[in-house]
Amino acid sequence: MQRFFVLAILILLGWLAYRLSPILSPFLIAGILAYLGNPLVTRLQRHRINRTWGTTLVFVLVILVLAGITMALLPVIRHQSLLFVEYLRQYLELLQTRIIPQLSARIGIPLDSQSLTHYATANAQKLAGWLGRSLQMALISGPGLISSVLSIILVPVLGFYLLRDWPRLIARIAALIPPHYLPLSRRLAHDADAMLMAFLRGQLLVMLALGASYAIGLSIVGLKTAVLVGLVAGLLSFVPYLGVVSGIAMATLAMYVQTGAFLPILGVLIVFGIGQILESMVFTPYLVGDRIGLHPVAVIFAVLAGGELFGFSGLLLALPVTAVLIALLRHFHGWYVQSPYYLGKES
Repeated sequence: MQRFFVLAILILLGWLAYRLSPILSPFLIAGILAYLGNPLVTRLQRHRINRTWGTTLVFVLVILVLAGITMALLPVIRHQSLLFVEYLRQYLELLQTRIIPQLSARIGIPLDSQSLTHYATANAQKLAGWLGRSLQMALISGPGLISSVLSIILVPVLGFYLLRDWPRLIARIAALIPPHYLPLSRRLAHDADAMLMAFLRGQLLVMLALGASYAIGLSIVGLKTAVLVGLVAGLLSFVPYLGVVSGIAMATLAMYVQTGAFLPILGVLIVFGIGQILESMVFTPYLVGDRIGLHPVAVIFAVLAGGELFGFSGLLLALPVTAVLIALLRHFHGWYVQSPYYLGKES
């Protein structure tokens, strides 16, 4: 009976998460920020700083750092974004006037450049129109504007209260666990917490390191949109191969339009090749660690499944939940290989 009750509770929680997923994003973001900031506030408490004051100090520090980064990068990102859009327009023109005719002459197959260009332009215009309408509906319409503003305001407010009351919340959750399950629950929670914290911190550092490496390398080879491409490739690197593929596509297009030649693209490929070597041999081993690294297939499946089931909220939860599940599965594996069933000792 108790097992059915627990199963019913889990099903109810899953159903609620599915139904409330459109409004869960600020709460999830705030929870992740509070989780990441809790060790620092706890360390301040050990130096006899009140929890509320410690939370305030951490939030002020984070806000100052983010404000400084935004003020430094926003003008550059804005300029390079406009420049990349212009490169994209020029590339479509080159596609019609130079690339397709040359390709047709080399392969000996007549290609209707006007039809291909019209098809590409029409689909690009459809995509741009769809994105524009979506953004307009999300930000310009009354309810969408209110929801967006509230989400932006709610994240720091929720994050502050969650961070301040984090030990109290954990204690209340622990009080709901039956006493005879407490030792096992604490052991599982400790291991899951260690893996999740190391994974989140390490993955964020890898994203920053990759983005900076791409931006610096592309700047060296002369790409005028180096910071924009590096930022996009770094942010998308949490999904295996998505960041590097997107970055190569953007950088190749921009470099070709910028120089009008194929040889400089070799520099782009070298930069991303060096970035991948640094990621596999330096960044991931030292910042994430092989012990907690998730298999690329598991990461891709988790991101796709989370986005499909719970939308943007699922994307936020996909990797953290996967990291915790892997920690729990390791405990299950240890129990399974010692079980009488595995050892063949069943009576």
